[in-house]
Amino acid sequence: MSATVVKTDPSFWQRPIAALLEQLAAPPDGLDSTEAARRLVQFGPNLIHGERKRSLILQFLVKFRNPLVIILLTASALSAFTGDATSFFIIGTIVLISVTLDFVQEYRAGQAAERLRQSVAVRAQVLRDGKPSEIPIAGMVPGDVALLAAGDLIPCDGRVLEAKDFFVNQALLTGEAFPVEKAPSELPEETDVLVAGNTVLLGTSVISGTARVLMCRTGQDTELGAIADTLLAKPPPTAFEQGTRRFGLLIMRMTVLLVLFVLLVNAFFHRPWLESFLFAVALAVGLTPELLPMVVSVTLSRGALRMAAQKVIVKRLASIHNLGSMDVFCTDKTGTLTEARIHLERHQSPLGKESRRVLELAYYNSYFETGLKSPLDDAILEHTEIDASGWQKIDEVPFDFERRRISVLLDNSTTRMLVVKGAPEDILRLSEHYEGETEADQRPLDAAARQSINAQFEALSNEGFRVLGIATRQVGPAHPHAVVGDEADLVFAGFAAFLDPPKVSAKAALAGLAADRVAVKIITGDNELVTQHIFAQLGLPVTGVLTGSEIQQMDDMALAARVEQANLFCRVPPAQKNRVILALKRRGHVVGYLGDGINDAPSLHSADVGISVDSAVDVAKAAADMILLEQDLEVLHAGVLEGRRTFGNIMKYIMMGTSSNFGNMFSMAGASIFLPFLPMLPVQILLNNLLYDVSELPIPLDGVDDDYLSHPRHWDMNFIRNFMLVIGPVSSVFDFLTFYIMLTVFHAGEALFHTGWFIESMATQVLVIFIIRTRKNPFKSRPSPWLIACSLIVVALAGALPFTPAGVSLGFVAVPGYFFLILAAILLAYLLAVEGMKRWFFQRFVT
Repeated sequence: MSATVVKTDPSFWQRPIAALLEQLAAPPDGLDSTEAARRLVQFGPNLIHGERKRSLILQFLVKFRNPLVIILLTASALSAFTGDATSFFIIGTIVLISVTLDFVQEYRAGQAAERLRQSVAVRAQVLRDGKPSEIPIAGMVPGDVALLAAGDLIPCDGRVLEAKDFFVNQALLTGEAFPVEKAPSELPEETDVLVAGNTVLLGTSVISGTARVLMCRTGQDTELGAIADTLLAKPPPTAFEQGTRRFGLLIMRMTVLLVLFVLLVNAFFHRPWLESFLFAVALAVGLTPELLPMVVSVTLSRGALRMAAQKVIVKRLASIHNLGSMDVFCTDKTGTLTEARIHLERHQSPLGKESRRVLELAYYNSYFETGLKSPLDDAILEHTEIDASGWQKIDEVPFDFERRRISVLLDNSTTRMLVVKGAPEDILRLSEHYEGETEADQRPLDAAARQSINAQFEALSNEGFRVLGIATRQVGPAHPHAVVGDEADLVFAGFAAFLDPPKVSAKAALAGLAADRVAVKIITGDNELVTQHIFAQLGLPVTGVLTGSEIQQMDDMALAARVEQANLFCRVPPAQKNRVILALKRRGHVVGYLGDGINDAPSLHSADVGISVDSAVDVAKAAADMILLEQDLEVLHAGVLEGRRTFGNIMKYIMMGTSSNFGNMFSMAGASIFLPFLPMLPVQILLNNLLYDVSELPIPLDGVDDDYLSHPRHWDMNFIRNFMLVIGPVSSVFDFLTFYIMLTVFHAGEALFHTGWFIESMATQVLVIFIIRTRKNPFKSRPSPWLIACSLIVVALAGALPFTPAGVSLGFVAVPGYFFLILAAILLAYLLAVEGMKRWFFQRFVT
């Protein structure tokens, strides 16, 4: 097939199906793979974010937009115009090397992260080459025929070709929370696509039923694409992004102050303006942690790779920090605290006896419903001895999380009845009679009977059973449809009781989370008796219980006061789950939420870190920041520790940049007051900074002390500022000692002074990483072999450089041999002083 395809008529929902198929050159059994590939080139990927990846050369050039890089290149060009071509070449080379390092590292990190994201990308089923195929949503094109079922995200704007009890949630586009039924009808007079009953729209989701849909519009051409800029506004910055921005502002303020100070001093002494300007710019570059974006990207992506090895796939890199900062973890209990291997253990009548009638009714309901099957349905349908072939389904009222029940209308040629299954308290509330010894023995559900039946329900719950209520209602043979209003005046048939044993690994994982100061709170639709039973089996204390009905009566202020103490939230509908999470965030907590169902999407969005599982419905996976390949708290606990380890490595770079690095730049600014020449040439400062950055490249590979992982970590600007102000001056003291020795012992001229201080500066600021990287004794915390090797090589290179032709061209001269003996003494004293100040600092400022 190679017919030319034009964009679909904007009013595609009004056109006859035959005309649409002809316009799209689309056979009803789907496209072939060759034609689909051609259309993907023609129409572009099915994305609404307008994401067109830049070419590699553009990605590289964007790195030169850094203001400091622009200033450096401008200054070097001025050098060339004034005849100093050597400085122009050297500065340009150093800038190019620095930018290239940044680009290569970030590109490799981004590629690794993208591969992980693609491994859990939302996929959909389409007909390709006449058979169903599962492909990423981005690869779908106009003319594809999509196969949709409960829990799927709708991947396009399209026309319904076939449907069976097909209900869609369009709240994203219309704000209407109730599901809308869609069917393959002709609507030539309908003018509003949002109310067209024959149309599905990108971004909405399937609540129940199945359908075959012709894809008419994809990507930016969809209804969602047209309003994406307003509807899909950029989410508020994460805690990690806010922290990096605040840190950037702190460094910017310090840089501006130092640069202005240097320019004023040099102007006062009437030094050459170009040389002074280059020196000030180089000073700014030396103080600015320009590799921070690269270090962050590489560290986060390596963290994502390590987490992938722990079976946690990271979709959004910044969420790694949020996971490490998480101090409250909210989850349902099924599959997390329990095995999710649910068995139907009992099916008993209102009289407390085993009842095949209850099992049959439960089976009919689960067999004929078209919504997303729950684990309870799967447990019921294991009873294949029940024969449902004599019944025909007429209609159904799909499950929703407010009603907490599902109804199917069945007919067997002699009887037409509604079979209802759902939360026992709701089923009992809607029932007026109950079945006695036989189906025909229907008795009034009076107060005494209700009390007896409720006692059975509580007894089952206290034993840890999850319970469903089963009820029926006879209707007339001409009753055509099932509606919510039919769920009244029911006859209560009995209980279906399920057992879901606690997960063996959950107890140890919960103890580990508690030891690492992460509080676990359970938010579940189950009743409080079942949930407390599971808690008791896992040896967990119950600190407080809130039910959905109690939450409903509270305003947001009252709820915020109660969520701190409670750790069980039971019989909670989806809207209340979201309120609980938002209340915890208002209390200052970093909240994680684990969900896998259609109803979990709002809570996954609201949480600081949304977590889902690989087996979750598309809606939940799309909303999540991370995907667990195993629904196990031990996997999550490993992810939490990895998040803290990743943040710890980022903090090492920052603490180095705000202590020794700041001290060296402060020393340069101070030395410019009393020296008759610049303390170091601009090109030497840039080389110093480049070598220093190279020495820090292995930081993402470094380990982190166990005690650092013991509790959540957050950005703390006061901590960073205080560390800079305490440790930075130690570096300056030894710099000024070096100045004194160079001037009085070596009687150094300009070139020898530059050389001696360059070597001392490199040695101190590189080797201090082994002190700063740990809060413990540095000999008791083993650094990465790569970090050791890289640091020692850089220091050796700095020491050898003055003895090479390259060093001579940079303005260095050979230093006397005994300089290195004095340097060793200075270096030893400096590292001991930093270690002492570090210990005092952590005792004084860190609790």
